[in-house]
Amino acid sequence: MTVLVNGVAAPEARISVFDPMVIRGDGCFESVRSYGGSLFRLAAHLERLARSAAALEIPLPAMADLAVWAEQVAAGAGDCSIRILASAGADGGYPVVVVFPLPVPEMPVSVALKAVAAPWHPAGSAWELAGVKTLSYAPNMAAGRVAANAGFDDALLIGRDGQLLELPTSSIGWVVGGVLETPTLELGILASITRQVVLELCEQLEIEVREGVWGVERLDEATEVMVWSTVREVMPVTALDDYGFGVGPVTSRLAQSYRTLALSEVAARTR
Repeated sequence: MTVLVNGVAAPEARISVFDPMVIRGDGCFESVRSYGGSLFRLAAHLERLARSAAALEIPLPAMADLAVWAEQVAAGAGDCSIRILASAGADGGYPVVVVFPLPVPEMPVSVALKAVAAPWHPAGSAWELAGVKTLSYAPNMAAGRVAANAGFDDALLIGRDGQLLELPTSSIGWVVGGVLETPTLELGILASITRQVVLELCEQLEIEVREGVWGVERLDEATEVMVWSTVREVMPVTALDDYGFGVGPVTSRLAQSYRTLALSEVAARTR
């Protein structure tokens, strides 16, 4: 497995235990899907990494260098996700960028969610890191454990005023009256690359989309619910707490179209 630190392969490269990403979780990251060693929407991920780094005042190496490092790691890892971590470096030193592969876990065919309160989430309140993909994911991971301990696959984060938000590491959408609805980015949810691809596909497939703010009771009217992420792609939700959902036609079309698009784009890049 290739691990690069500022473009240098480990074990020669090292990260200081005093690095802010280690001692305070002060940094940002991206996770990019590799299909057969070719990265899907790498440019979009790097653009979001740059926005996150700017919000955290982390100077990054050139985007071209980051792309080369990510592609180098992916080429030797095949099907995986590539994680890119960035921090300002220890003691005000040179910024640190770590690139390494993670295996794609075996995916279930659907997920069951538990609604979990997320008082740490901006949920529409203005603050400096709203929508920034920071390394400080401990609250999200804790929410996931709450759901897992209750027998569910993942958590659906609910804002202080009852707003539907996102999952700890995924976006959510649902279908009401044939319209795909999803929480607006104005709530401070992550501007997911997968979410953006899904919305592009909806335009191509002539699926109407509505972005907005809803409470959890909105899902009582939904005929389909789905989650979107780099690793999950498009996956149906079959339960929220004690309420069940079927796998509907919009979810199925988007799941198939997403996989087809991803494979075709990476194939085109390798020709």
